[in-house]
Amino acid sequence: MGDGRKQGLTHLTERRIVLTNDVIYGYALDASWAVGGAERAQWLLARSLAAKDWDVKIGVRQRLEAGQSDVIDGVEFIGIGRGQVLKAGYRFLAKVKPGWWHWRGAEHWWGPAVELARLNGVKTIFAAAFDTDVIPRKALSRRKRWWPVYAWGLERTDRILLQHRSQFDNLAPRWQEKARLLMGTVEIPPAVTPHSQRDRYIAWVGVLREPKRPDLLIEFARKLPEVRFVVCGGVSTHRTGPEYSKRIVEGLQSTPNIEYLGQVSPEKSLQIIRNAAILLSTSTMEGFPNVFLEAWAGGTPVVSTFLDPDDLIQKHGLGIAGKGTEETCTTLPGLIESVEWRQAIGDRTRQYAISHHSSEVVAVGLERAIAGDQELRLEARICRS
Repeated sequence: MGDGRKQGLTHLTERRIVLTNDVIYGYALDASWAVGGAERAQWLLARSLAAKDWDVKIGVRQRLEAGQSDVIDGVEFIGIGRGQVLKAGYRFLAKVKPGWWHWRGAEHWWGPAVELARLNGVKTIFAAAFDTDVIPRKALSRRKRWWPVYAWGLERTDRILLQHRSQFDNLAPRWQEKARLLMGTVEIPPAVTPHSQRDRYIAWVGVLREPKRPDLLIEFARKLPEVRFVVCGGVSTHRTGPEYSKRIVEGLQSTPNIEYLGQVSPEKSLQIIRNAAILLSTSTMEGFPNVFLEAWAGGTPVVSTFLDPDDLIQKHGLGIAGKGTEETCTTLPGLIESVEWRQAIGDRTRQYAISHHSSEVVAVGLERAIAGDQELRLEARICRS
């Protein structure tokens, strides 16, 4: 084979990337069972890469039979079988022969997964989804004693993608050189509803997990009986005790000014966020909440009781953040009543989302991160901002 032919094949392989996640397939199908901001973001990213002539393939274990294929928006979903996860992943990589494998979120098997990828000549990308993902001893929600195996994966992976500065600060110094900042991505609607035409309700959207503190939402609603809250989110046992979600559902259903819709389709949740006066976040710990991006793209101000990654909400006027429970509760009615204030914030959030979080912008960012672009190093990038 001539050198030109070899170089051509290498180029094609370098622009072939795989992911493995059934929920991404659910978002591609717009299925009601698709839940998770990280998975939705991965679908948007995969679709954008495909539009930029990347060969994007996503391994699916449960929703497609082994060998079965489905192409949606240029992304190929491939059934990889229901066997042991590492064996299935190894066979998938050997068959597809990608240049890169992108995985998001801490799992105990990431260490051996990276080694199996290396055996297939595949480079790996780990993307943080939760703030503790960068702290191996605290990262795992399952099989917590396996954290050294997970840490080995971070040691051996080729790229680590982070969402904000505090993740970089908590990352082991020996791994910071290969860390890059990649902002989350969101779908930008072509038009949004003006605040003068919106219902005056506060939206809360998320799975009913302890770190998201839906108990504080109930507390706020009971202290503000004149304010309407619309809540979307199903129960969960991830990072959550078995009785917690049940107790929260009972509280939501028994509070008169809360309209609890349960788990809804992705399209319905976006509709709720884009028509709201405010999106409320009560989370105490996440990564970079995807609902922030969805609100900003829809021109909806974010009121976040605790979280403000890299102080973006305060610096860019994207809402109100970090005030704690008492001040948040005091602030909500005034913002609800001021249509002009909400509209001014909404105009800023939409422009910010277009400039920093559109899928096209983020796809270019991933290309640069893969290329090892030094300008995307966390320390340099954030110190200049």
